[in-house]
Amino acid sequence: QVQLVESGGGSVQAGGSLRLSCVASGRTFSWHNMGWFRQAPDKEREFVAYIIRSGDTTDYADSVKGRLTVSRDTAKNTAWLQMNSLKPEDTAVYYCACTSGWRAPRTTSGYDYWGQGTQVTVSS
Repeated sequence: QVQLVESGGGSVQAGGSLRLSCVASGRTFSWHNMGWFRQAPDKEREFVAYIIRSGDTTDYADSVKGRLTVSRDTAKNTAWLQMNSLKPEDTAVYYCACTSGWRAPRTTSGYDYWGQGTQVTVSS
């Protein structure tokens, strides 16, 4: 079992920045690939970014490419999502997730463990 706890959400104006954190506990975090997803009201949960266990490879949704950056430090059991140039359409609950496997990393079914989410609100 892995437990994930997100933090760092809040309210910002368009163009602002936030840094989300995801702290893991339980089974060895370094074994796991990490993903970030978000869910806006009345919408499906959607892929934002992922980073593989070594940290060498990342991938992003087109809507966030160039503005959001995912990183991790396995020694600290922590992953981050740096969010710059935020837009109102980025408003959502953001979730981190992880898996010890490798399957469809851009989909929610590709992950075994999820955090509780942190709210990000961007005003125009």
